Amino acid sequence: MKQYKFLFPVLLLTALTGCKKLTDFQSNPNNPTEADPALGLTAIELNAFSNISANAALASRYLVYTQGASNAQYYGWQRESSMGYANITQVVKMEQEAAKVSKKNYRYLGKFFRAYYVVSMTQRFGDIPYSSMMKAISENDVTSAEAIRPSYDSQKDIYAGVLNDLKIASDSLSNQEAALNGDIIYNGNVEQWKRLINSFTLRILMSLSKKEADATLNIRQRFAEIVSNPARYPLLQSNADNGKLTYYDITGNQYPFFNNNSMKTDYYLDSTFVDILRTHNDPRLLVFGKPKPSSTLPPTDFDAYDGLRGSATLAYNTGKRGAGNASQIHDRYAYHATNEPSLLMSYAELQFILAEAVVRGWIAGNAETFYKEGIKASMIFSNFNNTYTTADIDKFIDQPSIALQTGAEIEQIITQKYVSMFMNTDWLPFFEQRRTGFPAFETNGGGILNNGRIPKRWMYPNSEYENNGTNVENAVRAQFSEGDNVNGAMWILQ
Repeated sequence: MKQYKFLFPVLLLTALTGCKKLTDFQSNPNNPTEADPALGLTAIELNAFSNISANAALASRYLVYTQGASNAQYYGWQRESSMGYANITQVVKMEQEAAKVSKKNYRYLGKFFRAYYVVSMTQRFGDIPYSSMMKAISENDVTSAEAIRPSYDSQKDIYAGVLNDLKIASDSLSNQEAALNGDIIYNGNVEQWKRLINSFTLRILMSLSKKEADATLNIRQRFAEIVSNPARYPLLQSNADNGKLTYYDITGNQYPFFNNNSMKTDYYLDSTFVDILRTHNDPRLLVFGKPKPSSTLPPTDFDAYDGLRGSATLAYNTGKRGAGNASQIHDRYAYHATNEPSLLMSYAELQFILAEAVVRGWIAGNAETFYKEGIKASMIFSNFNNTYTTADIDKFIDQPSIALQTGAEIEQIITQKYVSMFMNTDWLPFFEQRRTGFPAFETNGGGILNNGRIPKRWMYPNSEYENNGTNVENAVRAQFSEGDNVNGAMWILQ
């Protein structure tokens, strides 16, 4: 999982030590009183759009690790190390600096990034301090009881707040405002930011599919309102609009696993993932992995590939690896400095969301058209070094087995969305499987932990119990009858 350092400005330590402010809020008379919000935007984008995670790939049954027992792979994780407050603090700082110099677009982008980080937090834990947290950070408040021990909000209220912030961001961003400098994602293009924000809103609404009947959130109505009004709520239109962080062959700007020794030797494809790709002769297999060493077949032959079992014991997997019967992850992930961009959200994902919405009856349209457009966009994005041709893409999509089958539409859509997110979008593939059950994650091997169960969440960090014990304990009691453990079903999953 993406790691977040704990810098929330309401640590109990502030009260105990008598410090007036944390470093984040200290005033230095030798420093300028105003900072260009463009500097803050660049730093925030570098963090938010960095979504390449080996642990997420292990937990999502894309990869198998062979140099030790991975808690991500074997579902043995427990407590998260932090909540991620520092990221929101940085966003609020940018908004505050933007207010000082009357650059409103930075403030509206701030609402998007707030929403992004808050959703990330609540997806991992369940209820979190939300309204009190935002008030404390926004007001630089580090002394009040509310700031030191913020109360927890319900997931329903959190999502309501997030959706409102996203709507304000989309409605308010304007080309009439000062230019967005420091924007390394869209180079200041306001229209593309609106497309990303509205598409991301659809992602959030779809993540609430189990709550579609909730009259307060109006999930179906909100979704349809966005899709039916493209003039007001534009969406991603092609891969050119992907919310992506591009890598360069410059030190400090290279693909995260470039020259990583472990990625060169220790990561293999999971057999269940290989089976999904091999079943339909998916040419993306050729750019996701390498033929197994024991194969004498050409690399374009799908029988040249096989994987390891994510739930099997380390001894089983190293034995199969040693016999040359498993496919390593493709060399590009360790040997190419630029490889492919890191995605916060892609056009392909949007198409799969729209396809699912049609199947669920949220919007009108042709689910098959959206679904196949999503596959095509994904295959174009993943086509490293033009390994396969346009004809190969068309051949794959035109297979009868790829066409949506009555009663199996959601499974097919989510499975293709899953394939499209290989080594990207952080933990989203795991969360989507948690929401839908697709594709099935195999847990029958001897190495699996957590009594063979796939965790549904992370336990609250120890720092929450140390600094905000009463409120976190109340939140646990309100949500999970068995206490703070990884198997509790948070509100969005019920």
